[in-house]
Amino acid sequence: MTLTTTFAMRANRRLLLKGGAALTLGGLTLGRLGDLAAAQDESKLEIFSWLTSPGEAPALQALFDAFNAKYPDVEVINAAVAGGGGGAAQAVLQTRLQGNNPPDSWQTHIGRELIDQYVVPGYCLPISDIYEQEGFLEVMPQGLVEQASWESEQYSVPIGVHRGNGLFYNKSVLQDAGIAPPEKLAIDDFFAAADALKAKGVTGLALGSKDAFVPAQTFENVLLGVVGPETYRKLFAGEQPWDDPGVREAGDVLAHMLDYVNPDHSALTWDEAFALVIEGKAGMNTMGDWAWGEVIAKKAEDAIGWLNFPGTDGSFVLVVDSFPLPKGAPHPENSANWLRVIGSKEAQEAFNLLKGSIPARTDTDKSIFGPYHQWSMESFAKDELVPSCAHGQASSPQFKQALYDAATSFLVDRDVDALVVALSDAAAIDAENAS
Repeated sequence: MTLTTTFAMRANRRLLLKGGAALTLGGLTLGRLGDLAAAQDESKLEIFSWLTSPGEAPALQALFDAFNAKYPDVEVINAAVAGGGGGAAQAVLQTRLQGNNPPDSWQTHIGRELIDQYVVPGYCLPISDIYEQEGFLEVMPQGLVEQASWESEQYSVPIGVHRGNGLFYNKSVLQDAGIAPPEKLAIDDFFAAADALKAKGVTGLALGSKDAFVPAQTFENVLLGVVGPETYRKLFAGEQPWDDPGVREAGDVLAHMLDYVNPDHSALTWDEAFALVIEGKAGMNTMGDWAWGEVIAKKAEDAIGWLNFPGTDGSFVLVVDSFPLPKGAPHPENSANWLRVIGSKEAQEAFNLLKGSIPARTDTDKSIFGPYHQWSMESFAKDELVPSCAHGQASSPQFKQALYDAATSFLVDRDVDALVVALSDAAAIDAENAS
């Protein structure tokens, strides 16, 4: 293919997305996107996600409502698959993509998950045109845009920024155990609080490890609290060996924390474990702030306090939801319009008010958000931003799976040496694949 043909194809794609005039390329006349859509059934829009918990489903519905407000004649099909962190959903999605049966868009995290799993294999189309038309480049932080991009083209629209390193607590439960509401916790302070709760017969740290992301996320939060953001980044970037003393110390800290978790953790999902805190059956829970959506859904804002995970003050672990434009989308015009809508100021305000995350746009009305959101926005603006491996942003999908397996095994055997070996081996394989 000649360079001239390549540029012509790209120009044609841009005109198609903009609804521009038809072009002829290589003897083939290509019409406008609207003309192509007319030959298809554009009465539906299928959106695939894992937004199913009591706090997540209303936020997703807010996006559907925003879309239908503009396109009332389109039936939105909610193809959500339950399962915290998207593990079950991603497996179903992968089968559909490999079978050339994509939905019209799907939930994914920006960073390595988006690029390695969907862009490089050719499942997504670039949407730089939509970014230009809608002015997204002017209202979204450059760091988020870069993680949604590959080879200078944008491939997904971020809808909300979650903090992965949260620690939530029940105010009354802590008060009953003689613990003053903390503004921040060092790791030693956490253990002192957990001991006080244990003395009262209360679970110190609620855990729901039925969802595979939970052990991995808990470990990465402990790791960040022990080694700090610089070493954390280097470890997941393959620039620091995993037999670093800080990794071993993090393993020891996590093993001690497991002394305070609920014994039925393997039977609970993340939201079921978080419910223990809301209901006063446990003192604390570490979770991304999608948990705040559960607080909102259960009207428990006055009962639950929040702070950074022990040792991670000054850091913000990024977990950013987004939606791409599939190659071969069954309803391509609606797919493109979906991305335009969810990137709008109004849709992002409605979604994030319910979800617990903060808008990816910087021009939203901050005054409509409550104290938790205000705190998170301030932190996002000033703290060190570090990507989550447990949610696919910091490393390859292969390394992420290795972390899932190693962290899950650690809950059972608490073997620090085995944890270090597993992560070291996975990093070696990653480096070999990259060379």
